Amino acid sequence: MRLAYITHPDCLRHEMGPHHPECPERVSVVHERLLAAGLLDFAHVHEAPLASVEQIARAHSTRHILELQAAAPQTGYATIDPDTCMNPYTWQAALRAAGAAVMATELVCAGQVDRAFCNIRPPGHHATRDAAMGFCFFNNVAVGMRHALDVLGLERVALIDFDVHHGNGSEDIFAGDDRVRMVSTFQSRLYPFSGEDPSADNLCNVALTPYSDGRALRQAVLEHWLPCLDDFRPQMLFISAGFDAHRDDDISQLGWRDDDYGWLTRELMAVSLRHCQGRVVSVLEGGYHLGALARSAERHVREMMAL
Repeated sequence: MRLAYITHPDCLRHEMGPHHPECPERVSVVHERLLAAGLLDFAHVHEAPLASVEQIARAHSTRHILELQAAAPQTGYATIDPDTCMNPYTWQAALRAAGAAVMATELVCAGQVDRAFCNIRPPGHHATRDAAMGFCFFNNVAVGMRHALDVLGLERVALIDFDVHHGNGSEDIFAGDDRVRMVSTFQSRLYPFSGEDPSADNLCNVALTPYSDGRALRQAVLEHWLPCLDDFRPQMLFISAGFDAHRDDDISQLGWRDDDYGWLTRELMAVSLRHCQGRVVSVLEGGYHLGALARSAERHVREMMAL
């Protein structure tokens, strides 16, 4: 499968202070792992463009965009919420992250590649239509999805979110949108403490019990996700790819292993072949143990490339 790999050096310049788990090294270790594994030798490598305000405004309110731009500091940090802040480079990095999702969507829809992986930060799935939160400023995958629906003319797209935290921002943006089917897993009773009661019929949320392992993930996929996706028959898959449910990642209490991410990705690629001509866009979300993140992302990308 032809894969586009999209990233940008600006994603390394955003940082939120020493010892913050959402650090620039997250992008670096994924890139270095894919490079060392030889996967980038077979990928179409692109630098992410800057998303336009018009593109972002399909998923976010103009007020949110303007307030975030105004909050960007010239020096130091500007606090957005207790664990989220901006430095002088955050605004540019956020535009690149959203722009990567738009570029990925266009490349896949145009048939230039079959699939795309966006190795970007800041992440996005906690960003609601009107607010930044939880390390997230713009909802990158939502910007890409709205581009597919509102600009490129797709009629049905699916969002798969396997980050350990509920994608409350994505749910806020897409709840009740019949063009979208969102399926997700997340640890129950974990930030942002939502999702166990889906807010609309187009959402399939499966909360996982703390200290459960990959067997619970596989049950959720086989019993809930796959029937939902097969019934919907999406024309394209979008993935919020968070790797923080890994057993080595102490931000959560789930016990997934490298092999679980490989199995999960294979199942999703099979869905894409059944319904979407293989078309998939995956966007990096969480994952804070650098070693586990790099290994799991490699498994994810390798399966996307069918290698």
